[in-house]
Amino acid sequence: MSNSELQDEEREVLQSIYDGDTQFKEVSPKIFHYKYGENESIKSFLLEIEWTENYPEELPKINLDTFYNKHVVPCVKEKIRELVIEQGTQFLGMSMTYSLFEAVKEKFEELIVVQPDKIDPSSIERLTISDDVEIAQDSKKAPKKEQLTKAQKRRQWNRLDNKGEKPRGWNWVDIVKHLSQTGSKDDKPPAS
Repeated sequence: MSNSELQDEEREVLQSIYDGDTQFKEVSPKIFHYKYGENESIKSFLLEIEWTENYPEELPKINLDTFYNKHVVPCVKEKIRELVIEQGTQFLGMSMTYSLFEAVKEKFEELIVVQPDKIDPSSIERLTISDDVEIAQDSKKAPKKEQLTKAQKRRQWNRLDNKGEKPRGWNWVDIVKHLSQTGSKDDKPPAS
């Protein structure tokens, strides 16, 4: 079997195994992504595997420099890369993409241990403007809520019905009272 036939067969197997798995994505016929951890979490990363012309006779390209991984510290990326290369050398000549994804999945907790819980701008070279804005927003304190007395809370409760809404007609104008205060156009002051 030629390398392209092995690749076609492995692609079909990957599609059937990961059918419905939102973490897996086939970017192109030779590039595959798998996302580990919870979405948008600091302790998550995306592993990209790209098949070369001679795959599976040689190791695929391993890419951890995707935009999604901008928060991952370099030592974690290196540990992931080492694990994938170590596992891949065992499977040379065979279909290995599924095995590589699963090996990383099994070791995920060990790999992500040194990843910090919060972003430290000094430890990561590339920070975007949106990251700076998020960090600044986190540092701002939330405005203090106004405290109501028990009597004010009770009055507020009494003004609302069982659905938490004000009763029908609460803002209606009493027409008779309004007209008696303003008078009509026909009412003219008596001439003196």
